[in-house]
Amino acid sequence: MRHVPADADWMAAAIALSRRGRGASAPNPNVGCLIVQHGAVVGRGWTQPGGRPHAEAMALAEAGDAARGATVYSSLEPCAHASPRGPCCSDLLADAGVARVVVATHDPDPRTDGKGVARLRAAGVEVADGVLTEEARGAMAPWWSRATRRRPFVTLKLATSLDGCIARADGASRWITGDRARAHGHVERAMHEGILVGRGTLEADSPRLDVRLPGLEASSPRKYLLTRGAAPKGWTAIASPESVEGVDSLLVEGGAGAAAAFLAADRVDRLLLYRAPILIGGGRAALGDIGLTDLADAHGRWRRADSRPLGSDRLEVYERIRKE
Repeated sequence: MRHVPADADWMAAAIALSRRGRGASAPNPNVGCLIVQHGAVVGRGWTQPGGRPHAEAMALAEAGDAARGATVYSSLEPCAHASPRGPCCSDLLADAGVARVVVATHDPDPRTDGKGVARLRAAGVEVADGVLTEEARGAMAPWWSRATRRRPFVTLKLATSLDGCIARADGASRWITGDRARAHGHVERAMHEGILVGRGTLEADSPRLDVRLPGLEASSPRKYLLTRGAAPKGWTAIASPESVEGVDSLLVEGGAGAAAAFLAADRVDRLLLYRAPILIGGGRAALGDIGLTDLADAHGRWRRADSRPLGSDRLEVYERIRKE
């Protein structure tokens, strides 16, 4: 396995491309691919909506004959299994005559795991793997969670005042945050396959939970309701955080009970905290009881991944620290 200094830079660009397919590529992973010849990009691709074409196929189609002798950067090991929807990418790359393939991470799918790399090497293609592995897995976190943990990747969104309230005591919550923060929240909706609220939020706010940004309206996620009862038409009822099915990514938007339930079940992988520069005092807390019995257990569970201003508000993003 031979790495060259430029590998990390090109792979970072391929990973950035992979994010274009996040939330739209299911059931396939959102992969990014670059084909580089003499220091210039001759082909690029990312997994298309619905999972096909694959990123490598899209990049090869753009590169054409320029792919021969080139280096390919793929954020996931090229697949080794053909399907009725298309050929396997490891064979496509070998047939195109590429000289070298750089892979960020292996594919946990047993149909490919290690086999894609083996097929390329057997065809005489040099392969280097393990370049920006964690970054690539993070970019495809929803699919990776489903493939390795058999459950969706869950993001919890909280929009609070400085004193941790999500509403006034009478339930009024429109609007705690400003336009930019709310627009960012709609982008997040578009990147998730499912969105969930609790029964109390549904009855109090009658939320639409759609994406209301020009050009992204078709990306509105499926609606889930955390309840032991029935769900309205167009919604899917789930009885517990463990029972979510049918999506690789889920955005939990409200309210305090639903948020606490997912945290207590340790089913939250990412936190979005939108904080407005206001004080409410005596309002409704952002969280209910999450089952914490010892303050020491609260430490070492989250790491801050991002922090930025959104107008007068601030967004902080935290990721759950897990050993697996």
